[in-house]
Amino acid sequence: MSSTGRAARGEEGSVALEAAILAPALLLFVLLAIAAGRLQTAGGTVDAAARAAARSASLARTAEAARQAADSAAGETLEQQGVHCSSTRVELDTSRFGVVPGETGEVTALVQCTVPLDDLLVGGLPGSRTMTGRFTSVVDRYRGR
Repeated sequence: MSSTGRAARGEEGSVALEAAILAPALLLFVLLAIAAGRLQTAGGTVDAAARAAARSASLARTAEAARQAADSAAGETLEQQGVHCSSTRVELDTSRFGVVPGETGEVTALVQCTVPLDDLLVGGLPGSRTMTGRFTSVVDRYRGR
């Protein structure tokens, strides 16, 4: 027998061994990439919730109604996009809401959502990540008073 025939027969098990070692590492890499993508998507949804909260608040007639509208809009956006928060906080800065006529008023919404990491993948991923979105919207000057 030639030496090349013996070398090929001696390496038959090495391909299976390499596959057994590399397959779990490759699978872990793919799962982490999926989790990172879903985490990025959740962050975008929190940003969208902040935009919706600020826009809804800017259309309200009073600061109290603006707070209620912001809470409602942020919650609806998170729910519609399927982002489940273990805790959610919506803050609204209405300090420039009721400015004198002729000046431009604005409201700023801050939405914080703590996303459990086990929601992002099959489960069993420990911990959580707090996502924050902030948006400022100009108060509609024709909203009525």
